[in-house]
Amino acid sequence: MILNEVNFFSEVLGVRSTMYVLLPQRMLAETKGKRKPKYRTLYLLHGHSDDHTAWMRWSAIEKHAEGLNLAVVMPAANLSFYTDMVHGKNYLQFISEEVPAVVRDVFPLSEKREDNFVAGLSMGGYGAFKLALTYPDRYAAAASLSGAVDIRQVTKAHGDPMDAIWLAEMRAIFGDLSKVPNSKHDLFTLVKKVSKLPVKPRLYQCCGTEDFLYADNVRFRDVVRKLPLDLTYEEGPGEHAWAYWDKMIQNVLKWMLPNGKNLKGLIGI
Repeated sequence: MILNEVNFFSEVLGVRSTMYVLLPQRMLAETKGKRKPKYRTLYLLHGHSDDHTAWMRWSAIEKHAEGLNLAVVMPAANLSFYTDMVHGKNYLQFISEEVPAVVRDVFPLSEKREDNFVAGLSMGGYGAFKLALTYPDRYAAAASLSGAVDIRQVTKAHGDPMDAIWLAEMRAIFGDLSKVPNSKHDLFTLVKKVSKLPVKPRLYQCCGTEDFLYADNVRFRDVVRKLPLDLTYEEGPGEHAWAYWDKMIQNVLKWMLPNGKNLKGLIGI
């Protein structure tokens, strides 16, 4: 595959931004004189302490995506929870509007809903579900790996010495934290709204049983299972760590592209 580092000025954020874009490498002998198709696209989101390099540095995403005719877009979103911040930048607009516009202008990526997917880990798992549930007409499917799916719990104090700093960061993003439940930031609220729509994204959720976010994921799973939504849920031994995410992203690709080329069966967990 071809690894591209895209440096561009973000009009939404007002700063220089960077993302990685993985593209399948076409063989010249196979494409000469032929119409070049547009690629399906996976927007792959990082966690709260990472950036656009995380998936390339700590997982084998390039190897896993090889042969799938799939582009993988990995943008940097800082500690934003992929949200239009109350005191900060508009990262939801950046991820949902500007990033797709930029990559589609530069690379041959499909704009069709059925060809667009979003996935992420931890904060990125929250972001993936938030994007797909906020804009269900844009994404065919969304996957959360060890996602911070219960933002009501994420924005609470937990008796940690760093709580004051964490809560200040959460207020910068979401504003009055008492208003987060049942708001546009609450995945429990969003998933109930989307379940009533005619067009709904498929959802994939996984979490390790030793992960500190495991209880939150079980709670979200139990709510979604009561709704008319297509949810695939997996759990098994694993911590909040790259060893687990690199293993599970392979299952995400298998689930996301059931008719994908050169896909192996689901790995064991």
